[in-house]
Amino acid sequence: MLETYVPLLIYVLIVLGLVGALVTLSFVLGPSRPSKRKMAPYESGIITDAPAHRRLSVRFYLTAMLFIIFDVEAIFFYPWAVLLRQLKWFGLIEMLVFMGILGIALAHIWRKGGLDWE
Repeated sequence: MLETYVPLLIYVLIVLGLVGALVTLSFVLGPSRPSKRKMAPYESGIITDAPAHRRLSVRFYLTAMLFIIFDVEAIFFYPWAVLLRQLKWFGLIEMLVFMGILGIALAHIWRKGGLDWE
């Protein structure tokens, strides 16, 4: 039974070896003469007057997480659309309930101000 995993183990070892070789080659062959000018942050030709590492608002991360959650939930629409003829009325009602729950969640988040960045 374990012999079926041997090709996978060989593949993983080859990938890890290749990644290690490429990282090592980039350090060995790549330029490595840092200067103050090279290490300065560059913003499209504009000289920055603030530090490059500024803290982002928590609302930005909240909005990003909400986008990911609703995006993942939207993936469930594709298999439903493919099987709609087989599911008939049960599938339609089930998806309407799912969309209703998503709508209620979105309305709640909108009312609480979760989609406002400022």
